[in-house]
Amino acid sequence: MIVLMISVFLIGYACIALEHPLKINKAAPALIIGVLTWVIYITMSGTAPHETLEHLQHHLGETSETLFFLLAAMTIVEAVDSHSGFSILTNVIKTRSKVKLLWIICVLTFFMSAVLDNLTTTIVMIALLRKLIADKETRWTFVGAVIIAANAGGAWSPIGDVTTIMLWIGGQISAVNIMGAILIPSLIALIVPLAVLSFTLKGDVERPSLESSETSLTTPRMQTFILCLGVLMLVCVPPFKMITHLPPYMGMLLGLGIVWVVTEVIHRNRSRHTRNLLSIENVMRKVDVPTIFFFLGILTAVGALATAGILKDFSGWLDAVTDKNIYVINLTIGVLSSVVDNVPLVAGAMGMYEIAADTTSVYAMDGSFWEMLAYCAGTGGSILIIGSAAGVAAMGIEKIDFMWYIRKISWLALLGYLAGAAAFMLFR
Repeated sequence: MIVLMISVFLIGYACIALEHPLKINKAAPALIIGVLTWVIYITMSGTAPHETLEHLQHHLGETSETLFFLLAAMTIVEAVDSHSGFSILTNVIKTRSKVKLLWIICVLTFFMSAVLDNLTTTIVMIALLRKLIADKETRWTFVGAVIIAANAGGAWSPIGDVTTIMLWIGGQISAVNIMGAILIPSLIALIVPLAVLSFTLKGDVERPSLESSETSLTTPRMQTFILCLGVLMLVCVPPFKMITHLPPYMGMLLGLGIVWVVTEVIHRNRSRHTRNLLSIENVMRKVDVPTIFFFLGILTAVGALATAGILKDFSGWLDAVTDKNIYVINLTIGVLSSVVDNVPLVAGAMGMYEIAADTTSVYAMDGSFWEMLAYCAGTGGSILIIGSAAGVAAMGIEKIDFMWYIRKISWLALLGYLAGAAAFMLFR
């Protein structure tokens, strides 16, 4: 049974990793392995069906918290984008210096991804770069730096990266503590690559020729208002959890409800066509639903592996090989996250290691194991372009060549990753 479950998981994982050559969306194999692993377990484990269903319902409950959080957050961000809220950023940047523009874009990306998420921020920043840089090679370099900045920025925020969200919702970390523990290492993971690039980039960027401007459905005042409202709803989620002790997805759903009501009210007297274009119902059509199904499938499959005891066995092997060195374990997980998706890796680690009741343990809530896991899983994906949602999105939008990224960006991302990890170990 165990061999069969692992085989199904690995085959499905290979299909996920080869998404682009196979031309099959990664959500499809994720859903398949999510169901098949449970089918194998319920038919071959000898466990009573009702006990298996209880395990499944338990894992589905935990998974649903993450999925509803993401769905609500993605809808809020899409609502801001549909109101042209992000265009405010494009109108502020005036410099043509490559070095200055690099630092402005990447620092902006770093903090935006902490508030929004690294995938959405990357998409927004690529759209911005297309308006600022005409040369493809130069733009690719900037996009590579944006991937590093987005993943580094998402790692230190409880709402910036899916893996950090998972650890926060799972109770392994708290919002305030993870920000204090990971901010400096994440910043170093960005500054080191930017410092190297600053010596190689020369001259000014060439702006693309201006295209005929389209009539906006919103005024600058409305764009600013919706941008501030959306960001406020996202930023208020951690305080909501701390005050009410309710799960974070409840705060995010509340924020979506508020944005929904406000947008309905401010557009109630406009034409039916405009109301339809700017409505939350229309915005929801733009939400990346396949990504939601991917997370559902992969987290369900990991739940099956955890129920079967496979993750516990793997954790024992990993502890034996590394002599329970949490730094080696996390560094390994971070490097692996550049090859395979970091979501199942973190989900696997959460299943392999329990939260210790002893507050002095490295596995306790806000223990150094969980903090470094958040850093490594978040930033390690930048080493390869396929290692993070931000990288995959950039690869698809800009058609970046895989080997070009390895030659030009991977070593910079690895350098920053190791520098940030060293800083974390030094501080701890």
